[in-house]
Amino acid sequence: MTKASPTIGILALQGDFKEHARKFQQLGCKAVEVRRTYQLESIDALVLPGGESTAIAILESVETEFDQKEGIFDAIKRKIGEGLPVWGTCMGSILLAKEIEGSAQGRLAVMDITIRRNAYGAQRWSAEREIAIPVIGDEPFPAVFIRAPIITATGPNVKILARGEDGIYMARERNILATVFHPEVVADRRVHEYFLGLLTTLT
Repeated sequence: MTKASPTIGILALQGDFKEHARKFQQLGCKAVEVRRTYQLESIDALVLPGGESTAIAILESVETEFDQKEGIFDAIKRKIGEGLPVWGTCMGSILLAKEIEGSAQGRLAVMDITIRRNAYGAQRWSAEREIAIPVIGDEPFPAVFIRAPIITATGPNVKILARGEDGIYMARERNILATVFHPEVVADRRVHEYFLGLLTTLT
């Protein structure tokens, strides 16, 4: 691990960033809300939380206070290329995908996955189901899907970590992790622990 108590940045423009921060704090990490490009230089990992599509426009328009030539979107892509561990949940996984079915919306396009937005329709209420994630243990994980996407295809370097009959729920490509569900809203902390483990395996 980069540090005994790593600093986890949570992109805090929109979405469930406070819930993610709380989970990492419970695990003994420092969690900081990231809103400016320069903050990316002082974190050990970054989480892109779930949220609404309007977050895309915000991401593309936000610029650092000190360097108007690099917006936060470009800075995140640069840091991922440099090896920063990054995890996208729900909407965050859409941002990571190289391909979004039937959509040309803005994205980071850094992970070799194809994803389908709102794969389960416009869910008014959240749906929870137990899914198998072997890398975190034998006990099923209580995954919460809220207007969730689904990963429909992966490239050769992507490791599928959880899947069901309807598609792929969790995948990893080197320093990039994607989950289409919301681990931050349940008591189970094993997916957050798995992400923290990447800080060790990638160094």
